[in-house]
Amino acid sequence: MKLPPTKPGEQRYAVAIRDGSDLWLTLWVRCSPQGDAYVLLPRRDPDFDVHTSYHCDGTFHTKSLLPSRGYHDRPILPAKRQPLTSAFKGMESLVNFSGHGKETGAVCDPKTFTGVVYVEPDILGPHDGSVAVDLVEPGYDLKPDLSAPERRTFPRGARPSVVITIHPASQDPLSLKWLKWPDDFVKVE
Repeated sequence: MKLPPTKPGEQRYAVAIRDGSDLWLTLWVRCSPQGDAYVLLPRRDPDFDVHTSYHCDGTFHTKSLLPSRGYHDRPILPAKRQPLTSAFKGMESLVNFSGHGKETGAVCDPKTFTGVVYVEPDILGPHDGSVAVDLVEPGYDLKPDLSAPERRTFPRGARPSVVITIHPASQDPLSLKWLKWPDDFVKVE
């Protein structure tokens, strides 16, 4: 899988699984120059394109392209949320995707991303563990919390920041520590 170079004003944030010296792309977030946010998953089958979109006007949905099963780019769970502008307040959750691994064969080239969250082996797998992506009000960052799972904030200036959380395979799904607004955040000066 080869991603084109980023366009001016575009940001990309990856989740990469380490396997020795290899890095396998398991999920990435693309923030367009216009401000839209997309969460994408690499898949071996090009007909199986699942992605979640949060557009500047607040339109939110997940889409799946599965022509062999009759799905042709139809929005799943469409919703209207707050616009992705400098007036964005609080936090909005985008996804919590499971089903990760190196089986897709998608190599992660860190040079094609604005930021990367590196995950050690056995943290995410095909049936265990998940990656959550949230958008957070500009000017806020995560409070330090040693009991929290792996989390990273990617500030985007006046636009909502991207927060990626890794929920490891070893964690009991009933005890997942979800982000809470405003308790888990601190204003950055």
